[in-house]
Amino acid sequence: MASVGERLSSARGRAFIGREEELGRFEASLAGDPQAPFVFYAYGPGGIGKSTLLRRLADRARSAGRVPVELDGRFVSRDPADFERAAASFLDVPGTVLFVDSFEHCQWLESWLWQHFLPRAADGALAVVAGRVAPRAQWSADPAWAGVLHVSELKPFADEQSRSLLAAARLRPELRDRVLRFAGGNPLALSLAAAAGAGSAGWSQEEIWAPSADVLRTLLAGLIGEVPTAAHRRALEVAAQAHSTSEELLSSVLPGEDAHLLFSWLRDLPFMESTHRGLHPHDAARETLAADLRWRAPHAFLAMRRRLAEEYLRILREAPEECVWTVTDELFYLFKETETLARLRTWSREDEVHDRPLQPGDIDAVLRMAEQTEGPASAGLVHYWARRQPQAFSVYRRVGTGRIVAFTARLVLPAPPDPQDLATDPVVAAAWAHTESTAPVRPGEHIGVSRFSVYPERYQVPSRVIDLSSSRAQAEAARARGRAYGFAVYQDADAWAARVKGTLVDTGARPRVGEHTYGLFCVDWREVPVETWLRRFMSAADAPARPGPAGISRTAFDQAVREALAHWRDAGAFSACALLRTRLAADFEDPVGELRGLLRRAVDGLAGDPRGVRAREALTAGYFSGAPTQEAAARRLGLPYGTYRRHLRQGLDLLCEALWQWELHGPDEHGEGTAPTDG
Repeated sequence: MASVGERLSSARGRAFIGREEELGRFEASLAGDPQAPFVFYAYGPGGIGKSTLLRRLADRARSAGRVPVELDGRFVSRDPADFERAAASFLDVPGTVLFVDSFEHCQWLESWLWQHFLPRAADGALAVVAGRVAPRAQWSADPAWAGVLHVSELKPFADEQSRSLLAAARLRPELRDRVLRFAGGNPLALSLAAAAGAGSAGWSQEEIWAPSADVLRTLLAGLIGEVPTAAHRRALEVAAQAHSTSEELLSSVLPGEDAHLLFSWLRDLPFMESTHRGLHPHDAARETLAADLRWRAPHAFLAMRRRLAEEYLRILREAPEECVWTVTDELFYLFKETETLARLRTWSREDEVHDRPLQPGDIDAVLRMAEQTEGPASAGLVHYWARRQPQAFSVYRRVGTGRIVAFTARLVLPAPPDPQDLATDPVVAAAWAHTESTAPVRPGEHIGVSRFSVYPERYQVPSRVIDLSSSRAQAEAARARGRAYGFAVYQDADAWAARVKGTLVDTGARPRVGEHTYGLFCVDWREVPVETWLRRFMSAADAPARPGPAGISRTAFDQAVREALAHWRDAGAFSACALLRTRLAADFEDPVGELRGLLRRAVDGLAGDPRGVRAREALTAGYFSGAPTQEAAARRLGLPYGTYRRHLRQGLDLLCEALWQWELHGPDEHGEGTAPTDG
């Protein structure tokens, strides 16, 4: 019969997914291949599967008859001698395989490890190191190490691997897409989310999967780690909501904080990616932070979103032109989950492109794309407008390769219209005809027409190209003086009429170019200024968030209140109590001190209810007075023990109800129950 260890190893092997390259190289080293690495270093963000990989490699080492030595960097002292004692067999026993997990917690050993420890390995020994931080480049660049060191950055699972994991976890097929979006390929997020979705704790009343509070806390602990201060927490909350986070943005929305320090801290987090526009958290980390904040502190979530939105609107009004083109893109990202924006826009990282002004050398590629997607008649119009308004064109290149993949054109046409334009382009003629039949454009005013949006790989469907072009069009409209109308042109008129409903008006015009007809949609900026138009998205998304089935249950909340009171005199236990992880305490700068003060005020507040006078006395005597036992508390009040217990039970019930109303509604909306006040 197999031992427990063998059964566990077998189960891990069956559940293990991906990492074929790392497994293959390690197997070659175990087999004694002289060209195979001697040291393996795997790094990546929390939850990416480093520990799982190390356990699998350790199982392989055991199966090959090797002796594994497993160390955890979290429990390694700062004295290298302690590390050497713990890993002594790596130096003394041939064939030993050393595994060091969570190396970021003992990163100070890196130079010593490479220079003094690893070179003394016993014959045939191997070393595997895993951490959140990449090793210094000097080791890979060192000719002595280059041939024996293999550095691997563990990436999120591909879509196929993620689906395999969810299928193995027996998650219902109809839930898998939602979990995939939430987890972003992060193995820890996938595993925990699948576990939640497979049981009742992760379901909402509408049978739509949502991560439970326990799953979120576990994900945060694994992905984020310890957060030094409340200011650092606020910086994380900015990064969770903003599409990209710059030091300047932090300075604007967190006044009074050291933005340089906070930005440097964010940039060094292992799940944070740096781009030319700022910092992006890994998808699973971003979703976890945002979901946790929405659950724990909906008012803080809305307040931060409004603060960011107002900052973007300020930039749109005041910043130099070169700084504003992506502002509406950033603004819309804050409200990406609203129904309207979900129809219109996409923020897929797999479709990442950047735009540049049209250059003479781009013309041939632009004309080819136009003819490929819309035919020769449309390509002729592209050529016409590229001569007339080259500055209206943007060319989009793939970020990774620099290849041109799309182009757009946003024409600016002053009144009165040019007869040549009307005779040449049926779409522009239809736009001017609409203005004449509704509210004519006066001299000195002009119209804007997003005339072309050609992306052959994703033609006329929501894409990053349309996102970025729309953002530029809205930024231009906000900055322009005298813009009367904005027009958008789409070939699939019926589909886009449904997508733009509530944001643009369908003119009903269907001009024809070559073999295709186009839908023409517009907004009169004189009736609805751009900032007012943008605020519609903000107000539609600003309904206060309420706790749902994914939040803490009333039973668990009441237990957390009782736990906090029971640990009142034990500082260590109180600082770890579950009540600190509820929405109730989400916005505290000093969580422990402020929660203690809140509980005190809440108990004192019970005396305002005739039923609560004796209940307040019982709670105060039982938990705050220092009485060693409940019997002693009863004696202090001069009450029979049974009477005291009755008052205490009533006090706990009243206190839990008051705090629960605060948990549900926040400090400004107490609901029907008595909620604690700030005194």
